[in-house]
Amino acid sequence: MDAVTRIPSILGRSTTLTLLAAFGAAAVAFVVNGLGASHVVVFVLSAAALAALAILIGHGTEQLGHRFGPRATGILQSALGNLPELFIAIFALQAGLVVVVQTALIGSILANTLLVLGLAFLLGGLKNGTQQFHAPAVRSMATLLVLAVAALAIPTLATAPGAPDAGHATDLSVIVSIILLVIFAASVPFSIGGGVGARAEVEAAPPESIWPLWLTLALLLLGAGGAALASDLFVEALRPTMASLQISEAFVGLVIVAIAGNAVENLVGVQMAIRNKSDLAASLILNSSLQVAIALTPALVLISLFIGAGALTLVLSPLLLGAVALSAILAALIVFDGESTWLEGLALLGLYVIIAASVWYGPPIQV
Repeated sequence: MDAVTRIPSILGRSTTLTLLAAFGAAAVAFVVNGLGASHVVVFVLSAAALAALAILIGHGTEQLGHRFGPRATGILQSALGNLPELFIAIFALQAGLVVVVQTALIGSILANTLLVLGLAFLLGGLKNGTQQFHAPAVRSMATLLVLAVAALAIPTLATAPGAPDAGHATDLSVIVSIILLVIFAASVPFSIGGGVGARAEVEAAPPESIWPLWLTLALLLLGAGGAALASDLFVEALRPTMASLQISEAFVGLVIVAIAGNAVENLVGVQMAIRNKSDLAASLILNSSLQVAIALTPALVLISLFIGAGALTLVLSPLLLGAVALSAILAALIVFDGESTWLEGLALLGLYVIIAASVWYGPPIQV
């Protein structure tokens, strides 16, 4: 009992308030939804709960960073950070929002590769000047991301009219998804094995600021469970809210859902760059894009065969294919020298805004 009463003092004021805000917002969202309140109100409250839960998971993962190297922590952070997006996608597939899910997955890669990396480079560069990170590690992740995006592009090219696999979009998507999942499984031990760099920086935290491991894991599990519940409400309110606001279906997936599902990386990766922990920042952000490409997307392709109103495939529109390919290549070119500047961050942000604007005028989502 004494250990339980000491939890707020161990967590600290900021984390305790975040915990209360996250579950407070989720509880209010469930109550007002049960009372038949406006879908817009439920949407805003559930999105706020997801954001607070993202901060909570970020605090827990930062604690893991005191125990493991930045690359191992980056993998864990990215996996945990993608949980809300996984839940959102599963509920959206059940609701028949296949286009929203597909654009959200591509939007997640774009949001991390352009928006989050751009913000990290911009804000980190303005505060700390030119930042440096472990170039071989970052180059490895960036190169693998380009290869993964190339693999995602093949079904689109191979199933076009007149192409060899025309009419077999689902079959080819399943084959590519299985191969990508095998590559992901092989990449985890490889990445962790090379994650020794910057360990001294991680271990420099004062002992009194480090939580017990059981409390860290409990907080992460609590955050993941809360994210699953909030995601269900978020998706339930998504279609009527966006329809009432007359926002295009492509913009909803590419921008709104993608950013909501990547709130953890949006916050934690940028925070690490501002604190001049550039190794951890780059690992968090690039690992997240990589995991969406070679783990989350192929997993959802396979999951969609058993749930939802239609199969999710890897066949993309020319715009989405060009946007994700160019983004991966440009991000790889920028990080290849192991340095980042605020101007490079601003350029990445500019490209993200241009891509978002390109889908703004599409047909609105239908109820």
